[in-house]
Amino acid sequence: MITASLKNFRQSPRKVRLVANLIRGKSVVDALNILKFVSKKATDPLYGLVMSAVANAKNDFNLEKEGLIVKEIRVDVGVVLKRSMPRARGSAFPIKKRTSHVLLVLAPAPEKKAKKVKFIKPVAANATK
Repeated sequence: MITASLKNFRQSPRKVRLVANLIRGKSVVDALNILKFVSKKATDPLYGLVMSAVANAKNDFNLEKEGLIVKEIRVDVGVVLKRSMPRARGSAFPIKKRTSHVLLVLAPAPEKKAKKVKFIKPVAANATK
């Protein structure tokens, strides 16, 4: 298993999951193309995370990115920073600044087996009924 993780990313997990769901199960080449063209804030850190996992695969297992797929990408809740905003009559309103932990797992792509072709006997063109 080839893993890479991103801890304490300062965006809510709900928003990061929107981008993570787009690349789950895709090949690494397809995932990088998707991340290049999606206009969300989470795409740049996730692009770097995928590239980090590809570098781990190259250095540790001598695998190229063309033969890898995104087996698992998990976005968990990180530390919640609690702040307050002044409101009317001296009261305070709580603000939760959420963070995300992202775990990425790459795996070698399974080899596709060739399908057996069934031979169909051709029908004679001038056969009578």
